[in-house]
Amino acid sequence: MKKYVQQIMLGTVTSKENDAREALRRIKACGYDGLELNRFMIHPSSLMVRMLTRAAGMPTGKGGNLDWHALLGESGLSVASLHADLGSLERGTDEIAAEAKSFGTDRVVITGMYRFDYGNEETVKELAERLNETGRRLKDAGISLLYHNHNAELLKVRPGRAAYDILIDETDPEYVNFEFDSYWFTDGGADAKVWMRKLGQRMKMWHVTDRGTRKTGSVITPILKADSMELGTGNMDLSGMKEIALSNGVDAVILESHKNWIGKDPLRSLELSAKWLKREL
Repeated sequence: MKKYVQQIMLGTVTSKENDAREALRRIKACGYDGLELNRFMIHPSSLMVRMLTRAAGMPTGKGGNLDWHALLGESGLSVASLHADLGSLERGTDEIAAEAKSFGTDRVVITGMYRFDYGNEETVKELAERLNETGRRLKDAGISLLYHNHNAELLKVRPGRAAYDILIDETDPEYVNFEFDSYWFTDGGADAKVWMRKLGQRMKMWHVTDRGTRKTGSVITPILKADSMELGTGNMDLSGMKEIALSNGVDAVILESHKNWIGKDPLRSLELSAKWLKREL
């Protein structure tokens, strides 16, 4: 299974070319195969986008002004997939397919929906139809479409049935498959392993980070806030999930955390997580 870093981790350390080059060198040195790219981070983004992503704990920085084709070519790192939003894909399927191919990948990932009601069954069914149509068009262009979850897909559309059930049941495996994020489903109170088994061979890539508690500053009560952690330092059953991912035929694991990095340093954080990945994979 190949190992990648999600580009969202690098927003604070890739705004300048030399910094980006050093970040990629360190990623390569600790054993990762490459990056998973985001379209909003490889193209110039507005100040508003940068402010919103920073407020959400996912600062994008100014790396969109850099030549990522050249930087990745120099580094020897490959690209696992290209993240895009559904609206852009529907408007420019061929353009985004060509961009993915230019980075040497045949996978495009929908990064979930924003300002969207996952608790409405009809709305989620309409989303499944849109995914099927977009996936069909991408397949015609030689690209596979994957859907990446957060925790909103766990919302119940009716008793015993979650939005994610609809996305699994009503999308066509020929056109739509999944990049499963085990952290977000754990964060949402679900047993991620149950969902990984349900996805089976449709789980093509695995987004991973650990989840636990880290003491910071003074603690007034004995209750600590849970957040993302370096792999192997939290409380998730990552080894159990790994076995399911391997059984499902997953060929790529992508490390992704947005904040709570040890020492507030994303590069130090991903280097520590690389030790777990080397040991387990």
